[in-house]
Amino acid sequence: MNHELGLHDFMPGAVGPDGMARAGSPLPPGAKVADEAVVIEAIKTVYDPEIPVNLYDLGLIYDLEIFDDGTVKIEMTLTAPACPVAGEIPKMVADAAAGADGVGEVEVRLVWDPPWTKARMSDEARLILDMF
Repeated sequence: MNHELGLHDFMPGAVGPDGMARAGSPLPPGAKVADEAVVIEAIKTVYDPEIPVNLYDLGLIYDLEIFDDGTVKIEMTLTAPACPVAGEIPKMVADAAAGADGVGEVEVRLVWDPPWTKARMSDEARLILDMF
């Protein structure tokens, strides 16, 4: 069996064998589903442990999709592949998003393409990090 090493091999509790971090549970039928702003605010509570800026403003969230049943799928990256908390951050994002009202199951997929650059940061993040 050919097995490619992934985050799950190094952080077995944080991500599944498919490399996805998951959290939450299905919403009850008829429940009001969160809009994008609510999910973004939840994600903004997660900070890179080495940088005093939340992951959303750092530009690490590449895609956010909210489905009619409250399921949320997120694609994100990290500032560097060798990030020491690579296995923990996707789970932190999944947990934060799942904690928002109107969010059901959350799936976070870590991607490396396109590579993250400082150009993806918000103006607020650049101001905090004095990068103007």
